[in-house]
Amino acid sequence: MNIHEYQAKAVLREYGVPVPRGIPAFSVGEAEKAANELGGPVWVVKAQIHAGGRGKAGGVKVVKSIDDVKKEAARLLGSTLITHQTGPHGKQVHRLYVEEGSAIDKEFYLSMLIDRASSRVAVVVSTEGGMDIEEVAQSTPDKIVTISIDPVAGICPHHVRTVAHALHLDADLAKQLSPLLSNLYRAFIDTDMSLLEINPLVVTKGKKLICLDAKTDFDNNALFLHPKIAALRDETEEDAKEIEASKFDLNYIALDGSIGCMVNGAGLAMATMDIIKLYGMAPANFLDVGGSATKDRVSAAFKIITSDPNVKGILVNIFGGIMKCDVIAEGVVAAVKEVGLKVPLVVRLEGTNVDLGKKIIADSKLNVTSADDLDDAAQKIVKAVREAA
Repeated sequence: MNIHEYQAKAVLREYGVPVPRGIPAFSVGEAEKAANELGGPVWVVKAQIHAGGRGKAGGVKVVKSIDDVKKEAARLLGSTLITHQTGPHGKQVHRLYVEEGSAIDKEFYLSMLIDRASSRVAVVVSTEGGMDIEEVAQSTPDKIVTISIDPVAGICPHHVRTVAHALHLDADLAKQLSPLLSNLYRAFIDTDMSLLEINPLVVTKGKKLICLDAKTDFDNNALFLHPKIAALRDETEEDAKEIEASKFDLNYIALDGSIGCMVNGAGLAMATMDIIKLYGMAPANFLDVGGSATKDRVSAAFKIITSDPNVKGILVNIFGGIMKCDVIAEGVVAAVKEVGLKVPLVVRLEGTNVDLGKKIIADSKLNVTSADDLDDAAQKIVKAVREAA
């Protein structure tokens, strides 16, 4: 789960991490009030959306008067920001963060994330702060330093020395770095973050280390342990179909293609998407109904797929183990009878109760195309979508 920058900074502030003073605002009047409360002479007006690249898209503006704070707030609120992370449709700005200005001397990059290979937290730093880290990794990978943290020992003095050396910090800044790193790590572990990105981490002209931006992502599976964090969720920043899917414990991610997929098992779902691409089209979603789905969950999954206007065809690919083919068939038939079927539907069933599942679909008299295997199913749905276009 993602949260907004101002919320992330509030979490970090509770752990003693140095961040600039700032106040969220939901209207032009609140932005003006925030600026007056913070005092001048410089303010930063920041659009709050769940995406990076806000600055390049005009979503972060440095201003030097209250009138300009009001002007930028009026411009941003209700506008749509399009960045490299939002996709072409962009995201609408519903809230702002008015922050005190900082006199920046140097900018660095710092992040913490879960390294799946080592099962440890990795600390990634670079002298190239304020830039897209992906661009840095591609053009100048030697400027990125990664450190693995032992979960038993946590942040140790040698980690601080390594980071200080990588960022070319002097003794005074290295001294500030020690509690900053420790507190960031403590916040990361305590709240079950999966990602913490500070870009940039800055040195001010007053020789202070400050986290000028903060992006956090939390492990959804651990949110029940952190009700305060869970309460920060902003559903307006999420896809409505993904929100609906979460109510039924469905693993659903919206994509940009035209063929809706309903599959059981993450690996099979990935393979299904790959073979759709192989035959020249793209999946509209990733959807794993899981191994213990009920008729109602399957029906809900089908409705979510059909609610996407971009879906021009649907491929149901089930390999029944724990998940029984007849349950899938009953769910699909129930959903189709309720919401109708306006696009081609190809169903491939194999495994537990496969004959019963096929019989349920056949007896339903629905316009459903059966497939013998995954390759056959992919070819049939791609052909049907192209013919219907």
